[in-house]
Amino acid sequence: MTKPMDAVFKALADPSRRRLLDRLNERNGQSLRELGDGLDMARQSVTKHLAVLEAAGVVSSTRQGREKLHFLNAAPINDIAERWMNRYDRERAAALADLERALEDAAVEQTQFTYTTYIRTTPERVWQGLTEPAFTRRYWGTELHSDWQVGSPILCKADTDDEPLDLGQVVLEAEPYRRLSYTWAPPQPIHAELFGWSAERLAQLQREPRSHVVFELEQAGDVTKLTVTHEGFPPGSPLLEAVSGRTEQTGGWAELLANLKTLLETGETMR
Repeated sequence: MTKPMDAVFKALADPSRRRLLDRLNERNGQSLRELGDGLDMARQSVTKHLAVLEAAGVVSSTRQGREKLHFLNAAPINDIAERWMNRYDRERAAALADLERALEDAAVEQTQFTYTTYIRTTPERVWQGLTEPAFTRRYWGTELHSDWQVGSPILCKADTDDEPLDLGQVVLEAEPYRRLSYTWAPPQPIHAELFGWSAERLAQLQREPRSHVVFELEQAGDVTKLTVTHEGFPPGSPLLEAVSGRTEQTGGWAELLANLKTLLETGETMR
């Protein structure tokens, strides 16, 4: 684990790169042009700094049409905070303290969440982990049943269910070992119980537009780069807060994908 942490420290050591991270903390999902606006930095310099940040896992990117959008990936910063912030005084770690707040602060206008992880296995194996009930049951606690063809339903079966349930989820894209996308189920009564929502609040959230999730798989040497983008939320949605892991009740996608990573790399789960 030394090399990844060294890469994060190196990435954070440069003030120009910290400025770019501050910009992403203020508004996630910006293009190269947007990030460079108003900065005394050449476009080529911004590109190089973003490459260093992405290599360290602190920034992830995804394409939307012709644009490449960049997102703050707070997990490596959180790892540093957990290992070092309690060991040394915060005054000497001021640069990290500013970035740690990225874990808690979300821009009001944010409508999506992006997270990238690297799993030491093949894209084929990661695809299995995302689509086969025997895998999803172990790290997610829910079996996903589908033929994974565009337009097909996805049925969910939890341990307490007798049969798989149709919650209205549909496959939007399916390019095996490269890209998968499907609509997200509306919140259920079990979520209202978890988050303390009233029946009226639950009904209101169930009327929100359906969000959808996109998984992008990319071979990167002996690991697979897995980028998850969950989008389509209205601004300020508590569902976005939940999938982003910004609530006390759930770690969101970061916790879920960490469990998937552990399962695929070790054969065990964290639960």
